[in-house]
Amino acid sequence: MTKEAVASAKKDADSIVAKFAGAKLSEFRGELTIVVTRGQFRDVAKFCRELGYDYLIDVSSVDHMGQEPRYEMVYELQSLAHTGHLRLKYTVSEDDCTAPSVVDIWATADWHEREVFDMMGINFPTHPDVKEYGKLRRILMWDGYPFHPLHKDFPLAGRASNMPDVAFSDAAPLAGGPFVTSPTTEGIAEREPRSREME
Repeated sequence: MTKEAVASAKKDADSIVAKFAGAKLSEFRGELTIVVTRGQFRDVAKFCRELGYDYLIDVSSVDHMGQEPRYEMVYELQSLAHTGHLRLKYTVSEDDCTAPSVVDIWATADWHEREVFDMMGINFPTHPDVKEYGKLRRILMWDGYPFHPLHKDFPLAGRASNMPDVAFSDAAPLAGGPFVTSPTTEGIAEREPRSREME
């Protein structure tokens, strides 16, 4: 980003923090992140749109397994006019694993939210799919698949499922991969801890 874009994004971030009580701004390597609550997120999102953040680059989620709240939602916003970039974050509890939809604010949120649901299991009760189909449609895994593969307790080899007519139901053999991250003479469990079956 240019210096002007960074300055513009910083000014916008400061105005968001001033407008929304409890919002916290942090900066790392020139990137601005604003942490808000789930309850105020939609209002913050609308305000960002008013400030010119018209492009929702990405929606992702993080599993902080072992912490509560367990999940974190992450939104990457861009202004096409002044090329400013902001990141919004909020946490989601495992007990109430829902997040507000922003498809009405940024149309690109449609598939992003479906992917977060599919891979992480965070539900978006006000997503247009829920109104039209009664539930969110999966976008990567097949309909009815009972697991969410980006959970940290989901093994890399997968889990057997009781859907033999839809897809194979056995866990896939790793055979030294994929995603083996640390070269070592130790076994695969030490090279890639997620390959272990966690209880």
